[in-house]
Amino acid sequence: MAAASSSDSDACGAESNEANSKWLDAHYDPMANIHTFSACLALADLHGDGEYKLVVGDLGPGGQQPRLKVLKGPLVMTESPLPALPAAAATFLMEQHEPRTPALALASGPCVYVYKNLRPYFKFSLPQLPPNPLEQDLWNQAKEDRIDPLTLKEMLESIRETAEEPLSIQSLRFLQLELSEMEAFVNQHKSNSIKRQTVITTMTTLKKNLADEDAVSCLVLGTENKELLVLDPEAFTILAKMSLPSVPVFLEVSGQFDVEFRLAAACRNGNIYILRRDSKHPKYCIELSAQPVGLIRGKKLWTVQMPAAILTMNLLEQHSRGLQAVMAGLANGEVRIYRDKALLNVIHTPDAVTSLCFGRYGREDNTLIMTTRGGGLIIKILKRTAVFVEGGSEVGPPPAQAMKLNVPRKTRLYVDQTLREREAGTAMHRAFQTDLYLLRLRAARAYLQALESSLSPLSTTAREPLKLHAVVQGLGPTFKLTLHLQNTSTTRPVLGLLVCFLYNEALYSLPRAFFKVPLLVPGLNYPLETFVESLSNKGISDIIKVLVLREGQSAPLLSAHVNMPGSEGLAAA
Repeated sequence: MAAASSSDSDACGAESNEANSKWLDAHYDPMANIHTFSACLALADLHGDGEYKLVVGDLGPGGQQPRLKVLKGPLVMTESPLPALPAAAATFLMEQHEPRTPALALASGPCVYVYKNLRPYFKFSLPQLPPNPLEQDLWNQAKEDRIDPLTLKEMLESIRETAEEPLSIQSLRFLQLELSEMEAFVNQHKSNSIKRQTVITTMTTLKKNLADEDAVSCLVLGTENKELLVLDPEAFTILAKMSLPSVPVFLEVSGQFDVEFRLAAACRNGNIYILRRDSKHPKYCIELSAQPVGLIRGKKLWTVQMPAAILTMNLLEQHSRGLQAVMAGLANGEVRIYRDKALLNVIHTPDAVTSLCFGRYGREDNTLIMTTRGGGLIIKILKRTAVFVEGGSEVGPPPAQAMKLNVPRKTRLYVDQTLREREAGTAMHRAFQTDLYLLRLRAARAYLQALESSLSPLSTTAREPLKLHAVVQGLGPTFKLTLHLQNTSTTRPVLGLLVCFLYNEALYSLPRAFFKVPLLVPGLNYPLETFVESLSNKGISDIIKVLVLREGQSAPLLSAHVNMPGSEGLAAA
């Protein structure tokens, strides 16, 4: 889908007048070489000097050479390599002591790297998981030279396919080797102990005991082994552990850990799970129709269709005007801003946006930072005079709701009925309930009678699970009557059935009023056709009863009443 050009650079076309009236183009560098997503962007005053920096967990081109970058304005201030691909970045306060400078947490692989003043401060590693006993036994046999490398590979592949627990890194690396490299790898690593390590998939922060903006926060980690961990901000010990049915990919929290909190986790199975304090497992589950690309806490009241696939989303908070909106980056190069379901603004970019971040950057309170699929960096500043206006009538009550209705005056009859209902309300309710119970009783009796007399087109017996449907075609005097008979069983075929027609012989004539049914294979629909000749020249029609019977039994298995249409051919003649 062709993306509309923007005014981010002189080489690109101008944006719409509406977008230009709200945003200032601060910077655009299509060659910034920043490849990341929204979870790996964070804005914070890392040195306590009032100058907010941009922290980027950069995946690197093609997922190679991941790096931690800190930007000041449009320039990269510091840059350091990472041992694994970053999963998330967050800033949080660890303690109440002055100066109140936030710490930077970067999740990468199985570790969380904590920085203070952009210097390494602490490294938290996820606890190791117990190895698979079968895998451990195989490496013990390899250590004692009781198994050759080829047999070891076959057994490890069998464990990988059948076991629920994933293999260790050592076994996975061994399975990737060529046959000529296996023996050297086994000799080098057979003495090492088997270690199974999970990795971090997502991370966010949760206030510890106060809801203030500058309060101490805990780190909340989502791991590949379907767990959520809450870390103490000072000792970095695990305060709480929760389990999920699937691997979490996005987290959203509210509340305080010591008081009450609610945690929403979007997982790889396309579901969102809700957890509360002191709950080890999810309390609620929200099933989505597609895989999530972002998560912002809210209550589903409606659905808004996008013109293209959503690549990323994030929250836009303008504190000076009390505005909260959702930003969505689309595959067609648009960034759409919604408040509820009202479209506030559309920003066109020269390339698809893969990450979004809004907040204070430098000394500007309302700055929008975007990175593109090709590695570009776009920085826009919201004008201080900009006001987002909800377009059209997409939200709020319809205009017709404000129109006054021409309500007629109360008549004498209405007043009398109102007084009667007040005086005899209890008796009227009891009479209504009595009639309702009688109606239900009669409906139940009629349904029971239909089942006992096989007047239903569906069989209720487990031995012959059948379904019958009749279709009449033609204008007359000759009609084509097709019976669709189906065996609804999953495994058992049905044999030995008969079809019988009961009709008024003065009105209709059938060539076959009784015939056998062939073997019914489960699940197939069998059309049984016959012709009906109308004998009346007065346009009179009647009902033809269709009975399905079992050989040797007088009671039908199921029946159908076919309302025959009037013969238009005879009437026209």
